[in-house]
Amino acid sequence: ELQQHPQIQVIQYDYPFNFAALNNYAVRYAHGDLLGFINSDIEVINDDWLNEMVVLACRPEIGVVGAKLLYSDGSIQHGGIITGLGGYAAHAHRGLPGDHSGYIMRLKLPQTLSGVTAACCLVRKTLFEQLKGFEEQGLAIAYNDVDFCLRVRAAGYRNVWTPYAVLYHHESATRGHDEDQPEKRARFAREKAFLQQRWGTALLQDPYYNPNLSLD
Repeated sequence: ELQQHPQIQVIQYDYPFNFAALNNYAVRYAHGDLLGFINSDIEVINDDWLNEMVVLACRPEIGVVGAKLLYSDGSIQHGGIITGLGGYAAHAHRGLPGDHSGYIMRLKLPQTLSGVTAACCLVRKTLFEQLKGFEEQGLAIAYNDVDFCLRVRAAGYRNVWTPYAVLYHHESATRGHDEDQPEKRARFAREKAFLQQRWGTALLQDPYYNPNLSLD
């Protein structure tokens, strides 16, 4: 049915699953000025989520724009990405109630952060292509969004998270979790090592996270 829609292009990707490569591949076929990366386990909640994100993504100083994502039970899945959490990077405010205001109201305000998840994000196509897209070799599944956002930040742009775009993220509903099979655990460990090698101590110095707060 989707293939019959005049504004929809369905592309076959007949290769082993590689999140970074799959999305880079799709970008070659995209005709618009903005790219929207939306996982297959995302469900829309509020009608104006896309307008909210587009308004921000069109601003020339903005890099990647991310949304407020909730687990199926309504708790916070993604309030932006903080680097250094757990030694690498993790989602801010994960597990808090969906209507929680967050630390000093941070779940209520659009803000600059080091990164946002590619499960639901927007970025200008010219910027994505300028930075050569997601890292396909070293970060096939995990942390490719963190790496891309850090490269966007290093290029002088601001990554922004907004609470006014709200969606469900039924996390890993289609693929399963990285910890559920030995080969997935091994791949996850390699990708964490790659991220740490590429960014080093910069991972532990997030400029948008109070240095007096724990990284645990």
